[in-house]
Amino acid sequence: MGIQKLNVRSRASSRNADGSPRYGVIHVNIRHTRRFTVVGNHLAQHDEMSLMGIGLGTHIQSLPAGTPVGIKDLAARFPESEYRIARALRELEEHGYLERTRDRLPGGQVVTRTVFYNRPGYAVPEEEAGPDAGRGAEPVVAEAEVEALPVSVAVATPLRPLPRPAGPASAVRRDAAERVLVGLRGVDPRLLLGERDVERLTPAVETWLERGASPDAVTAALTLHLPPRTRNPAALIAYRLTSQIPPERVAASSRAPMLLVLPMQTCERCDLAYRGAEPGCCKGCS
Repeated sequence: MGIQKLNVRSRASSRNADGSPRYGVIHVNIRHTRRFTVVGNHLAQHDEMSLMGIGLGTHIQSLPAGTPVGIKDLAARFPESEYRIARALRELEEHGYLERTRDRLPGGQVVTRTVFYNRPGYAVPEEEAGPDAGRGAEPVVAEAEVEALPVSVAVATPLRPLPRPAGPASAVRRDAAERVLVGLRGVDPRLLLGERDVERLTPAVETWLERGASPDAVTAALTLHLPPRTRNPAALIAYRLTSQIPPERVAASSRAPMLLVLPMQTCERCDLAYRGAEPGCCKGCS
């Protein structure tokens, strides 16, 4: 009786003889030595953002600091409408990549300051956050992991040192400032500050209170729209206390005198218009 041989078909390989895949994307990678941007897969492969948001985030990350990234600026550069660009910017804000604040310049002009985080939730290094922003804070992540650098700023104004009160010391104001900083953990447990950080940041909060901000307003400014992951709360609080500080209050004696503008009246005799406190006749008719 002959032996029956069974021929089993071998499973087809998913790769060609040279190792390249038979289907799907094939990468041809050339090493960049100039004019390139490193983009994390957390942005390039984000599973909650639209393709428009991912693409706009990648574009903003590639821009040099100081490049305008307002809605109209981007709409002039790309064929997408202002509505789609605004929606993509909101996506980036919701996922912690973008932070937009309104700043008042010394001349009184209000501008929008845009900060882009190429890795949301990671601490800003001391050398990037200002002279005093990182002093006293213990390093939380390794140097190779620090990725949350402000890549694109709409108004290229360097961060100032932590603000300090201009007036005389006030024990009541200092106590209120300390309570604001210690109470941040009650709003968000991630904002747990150490004793040294509270001592270092207290004068900055005092300055806010000196300029007329209430403790609740300071708390709201420091806790609104936090990034998804906050690895160094002290650096984040220091950055916001410096970049979003309200303007100084103007003394009543230095304010420009208000001019009294009388309302327009119609002359009862000649029907000509004139300015006067009460209805009646113009100077010519009276």
